[in-house]
Amino acid sequence: MKASLQRPEIKLESLKEDIKEFFKISGWEKKLQNAVYSELSVFPLPSHPAAPPEHLKEPLVYMRKAQGSWEKRILKSLNSMCTELSIPLARKRPVGEQKELLNKWNEMGTDEPDLSLFRPVYAPKDFLEVLINLRNPNYENGDSLSFRTHLGLIQVPLKVKDIPELKECFVELGLNIGQLGIDDSTQVPPELFENEHVRIGQKVLAEQDSAAAQQYIRQGSPTALRAELWALILNISSQPEDVLYYEQLKTNVIQHDLLVDSLIYKD
Repeated sequence: MKASLQRPEIKLESLKEDIKEFFKISGWEKKLQNAVYSELSVFPLPSHPAAPPEHLKEPLVYMRKAQGSWEKRILKSLNSMCTELSIPLARKRPVGEQKELLNKWNEMGTDEPDLSLFRPVYAPKDFLEVLINLRNPNYENGDSLSFRTHLGLIQVPLKVKDIPELKECFVELGLNIGQLGIDDSTQVPPELFENEHVRIGQKVLAEQDSAAAQQYIRQGSPTALRAELWALILNISSQPEDVLYYEQLKTNVIQHDLLVDSLIYKD
């Protein structure tokens, strides 16, 4: 590094600007911007440094208790079904079964295994009952009936946007703004909206700007550009390490048979 700084073409007074220019020319400026934007989108809100992970996931105590109770109920149902059907929660597939699964890997979406013996882990009405019984202990109004108690079955107070806030949040759904799926119908000539929207989408992809892509897609995504747009928004790229990770996941699926996979497949 010291030797590099002594080279005549490198000037310390312009080093910062030179690095910025290099990032811009090499394309790394956009990559860094997209990475930062992606992290900010999923970055958790500031919390107490001593808070345990379960508190970060769900800060409300009464919610955590309800979640814990529900998870125990689901686990009990799973174990009960395993006992009834004499199947394990997980097992390693025999070599022959692994080879068969590997040969039809690309046909798994069309394959329909017999899952008739598997029953739902819970009934929708059971889950609804849990939600109905949720009560915030800091928000009790006593047993007396009030207007609030007749607003719905679920009485958990949640912060929701009012009408003006919703209008501001979803301004792209306004009648005066074009929306793909509506303004590209057969009755509307494509040159009025669709062609221009596709052209802008291609320009957004050329710029490789995640923030711009997310804003653009709020007016709908053209089918031909959808995969590239979502990859840009989520900052996903098919790098060698991504391909390797996929192959590792694929190997795990081929080697191990999980009961949960069958339940998801049936769902």
